[in-house]
Amino acid sequence: MPALPHKKLYHISTLENLDTWARYKQAMCMDCQSTCCTMPVEVKLPDLVRMGVVDPFEAEHEAPKNVAKRLEKARIIQHFNFKTSVFTLAQRANGECTYLDAETRLCTIYDLRPNTCRNHPKIGPKPGFCAYRNR
Repeated sequence: MPALPHKKLYHISTLENLDTWARYKQAMCMDCQSTCCTMPVEVKLPDLVRMGVVDPFEAEHEAPKNVAKRLEKARIIQHFNFKTSVFTLAQRANGECTYLDAETRLCTIYDLRPNTCRNHPKIGPKPGFCAYRNR
């Protein structure tokens, strides 16, 4: 009897419905549409220094609100929370992170990525799960 062709399982999560999220396994990232890269990314000043968009001297000597004004003008961030000093990275019109390569669906600053991205999906809306969508 001939072997049956392998059927690929498909999974489509929605960001809004956490019940559709899949239990995370590291191998999933290589076959995903990078759905997590359409979520808002909150970062702190040390993340922005690591990313190379804020100079260490500026981070140490400039008020965070002034740094935020410059980064908003440069379209690197889209929001700054004055109470918590948390920045939200800018997104493209389609909601994707500006650091996501549209063709490869991989992060263009992977080694410099913010802690929010480094710790996903250990932390986030549903720890241990991700909004996985097959390519």
